[in-house]
Amino acid sequence: MSYQLLGAPLSLYSGKVRGYLRWKNVAFTEVLSNREVYEKEIVPRLGYGMVPVLITPDDETVQDTTEIIDYLEAHEPGPSVYPQGPVQKLAALLLELFGDEWLLISAMHYRWAYNEDFAYQEFGNTAFPDLPSDERYARGKKAAEKFKGSLPFLGITPKTVPAIEQTYEAFLRAFDTHLASHPFLFGTRPSIGDYGLLGPLYAHNYRDPASGEIMERIAPLVADWARRCHAPQHSLSGEFVSDDEVPETLMPILKMSATEHLPMLQDCLTDLQKWVSDNPDASKLPRITGFHKYKIGGVEEDRAVFPYPLWMLQRVLDHFAALQGADKTAADDLLKRIGAESLITMNITPRLTRENFKLVFAQ
Repeated sequence: MSYQLLGAPLSLYSGKVRGYLRWKNVAFTEVLSNREVYEKEIVPRLGYGMVPVLITPDDETVQDTTEIIDYLEAHEPGPSVYPQGPVQKLAALLLELFGDEWLLISAMHYRWAYNEDFAYQEFGNTAFPDLPSDERYARGKKAAEKFKGSLPFLGITPKTVPAIEQTYEAFLRAFDTHLASHPFLFGTRPSIGDYGLLGPLYAHNYRDPASGEIMERIAPLVADWARRCHAPQHSLSGEFVSDDEVPETLMPILKMSATEHLPMLQDCLTDLQKWVSDNPDASKLPRITGFHKYKIGGVEEDRAVFPYPLWMLQRVLDHFAALQGADKTAADDLLKRIGAESLITMNITPRLTRENFKLVFAQ
């Protein structure tokens, strides 16, 4: 039995894992996550509905894209997507977090602002593949209501839309400039950072037709990168840039992550700690701990506070905390250069972990 990936073409995080599986040459079968698969496989395994899900040849269940990739890195041969260079790895982890959690905002905006009918049809094609096309559309529209309805919780409102588009287009141009010199983020081999960016940039903003046209027009090299990152690749060739160098062309993107994303992460930590103080006897961690004001492109808006990104940030901080000597000095220099020096002293408390496919407080 090979691996099974329970996912969907329109799923942001399915795109991230699928691209990785293909590059890693891991034999897998993708199972469309239709209504029957949700009811008979996904919910019984997880206790709730979520994709993607990886089922291993030993019938183990792995959920969450980062945990899936880390599982496969530990169990399958071949080159790693984690750079050995400590500073490159730090930058790659930051960019995975940036893609997973910050570019999610633009991915959700462009899907529902420019590709609404396409998305309804795709939801129907996924959940109800055996129905006639018009019925798939109608059922898909109903199923997609909660996803479209989540936009305000992500801080996507008429007030922020111009800023979301402005910052996304600035990112596209910066990434396009980088790709003129390097096929991937850190050289000729994709990294964990590439796959963090791949989810929003391929599964939503490239694959959805209207936003795909925008990407092709503004940043054709990004569109080409999305195709290459997601396509089957069998050579497993390529190297990361030598001497633990972080390419100069990545600095604008790393600075963007520090300027735009880091303040939101800091708010998430403050709000989590307040929630813990207000709920000392709580045994479960909610998906949302509160609301805060966030800024995008200088525009302020209300947004829900999600603790999950702190678990991802914790991975960055754990890597940084393990560095010593010249490696730590070099990492310090990178964080200061991009405006993320607050990460040097940041500590996620209470510590978070994942158990039984849920985010919980570490014991």
